[in-house]
Amino acid sequence: MNVSITLCLCILFAFVSSDSPEAMRDLVTNFPGQPKVSFRHYSGYITVSETNGRALFYWFFEAMAQPNVNPLVLWLNGGPGCSSIGYGATQEIGPFLVDNKGNSIKFNPYAWNKEANILFLESPAGVGFSYSNTSTRDTYAFLQKWFQIFPAYKENKFFIAGESYAGKFVPELAEIIYDKNKEPKGNLSLNINLKGILLGNPLTSYAEDWTGWVDYAWSHAVISDETYRSIKRSCNFSSNTTWDVKECKDGVDEILKQYKEIDQFSLYTPTCIHHSSKLDSYASSKTIPRLFDGFDPCLDDYAKVFYNRAEVQKALHASDGVHLKNWTICNTDILSNWNSTDSKTSVLPIYKKLIAGGFRVWVYSGDTDGRVPVLSTRYWINKLELPIKTTWRPWYHQKQVSGWFQEYEGLTFATFKGAGHDVPTFKPSESLAFFSAFLNGVPPPLSRQI
Repeated sequence: MNVSITLCLCILFAFVSSDSPEAMRDLVTNFPGQPKVSFRHYSGYITVSETNGRALFYWFFEAMAQPNVNPLVLWLNGGPGCSSIGYGATQEIGPFLVDNKGNSIKFNPYAWNKEANILFLESPAGVGFSYSNTSTRDTYAFLQKWFQIFPAYKENKFFIAGESYAGKFVPELAEIIYDKNKEPKGNLSLNINLKGILLGNPLTSYAEDWTGWVDYAWSHAVISDETYRSIKRSCNFSSNTTWDVKECKDGVDEILKQYKEIDQFSLYTPTCIHHSSKLDSYASSKTIPRLFDGFDPCLDDYAKVFYNRAEVQKALHASDGVHLKNWTICNTDILSNWNSTDSKTSVLPIYKKLIAGGFRVWVYSGDTDGRVPVLSTRYWINKLELPIKTTWRPWYHQKQVSGWFQEYEGLTFATFKGAGHDVPTFKPSESLAFFSAFLNGVPPPLSRQI
């Protein structure tokens, strides 16, 4: 046998054989409707608290090529209380997308595991298949145990990505990893090879998020001039007492009323009007409203059908296929009970800390999202007062403008033209190209010459 071939086979065998018995237990086989693929995927539970009986559910996809050298990316969704399996894996960046009203799946040609190993996690406990509402420390505990099960990935570059309320989760988790990595090597925590974070339409800082939400609704003709002036006159989103002002709350309620008529997460696409399972929750005046909608526009409903199928739950090791879990795409109890003690009002201090630590920090915004609009993101980025490295300019994909792009010292920001809240759902090819640029630490194409 050719020496080089022998060497390649030995390397491959060494990587494959590094799987622990626990990993082989979680190997997914006979996944309903799965097309033939060259990579493996695993799913199951990892207990993060024996005492309290909390366990988090994960779904891990090997990279399509060279999983032993490609980065490992943890993907988190937001809510708080929404499933990364139901959104990220099923509607956005996973290799198998829900199809045919939840009765089948289809292969995603723009899956992000073309470029990296992708780990989806349902957190906090109580989301999706995860059980027993806690902080990101559960996620850190999960990672420590996950790497014990999958030791072959300990040295891979590690990135954390996510969207929406994960704009809080991701920086908070990155900070925990950063701090733990600096502790004396004699501690019990595994050093995690964190290199950076990637965030889409992220909730970040209370005052700027709310201000951008209001300004975007007015600038996109969702509300009247009178409502806008009333909110501007009466609301101070930097104050915890702003909800005690009736004129302010009435103005915000008027925005919510108008957004019930359209998809707040995608202003210019149809709504799912023939299904009755859509959730409309405005839990309290101190909870940023989350109207659970997406783009198909009925993919949320299809996901619910799919993950409540017995054969699907059994294949994913979520249940025994007989005693089924009641899977929902979002847990409204978590949303209703979430408060400032569960996540920081602003994670801007964490951004400053991560930037000072030399981590790669990229943020992107779909510019037709009304929920966490591009204005909110631009407002909080301006609060960081970072020097500009490269000026505002278009970036391109397949010779067309995909959005606009600007590099600051320590942070990169880009927009996606015509994309709603869950950007990869709307712009799958562009998103994959952007993700590849992020992993490689290079700008996306800044001219039409590709």
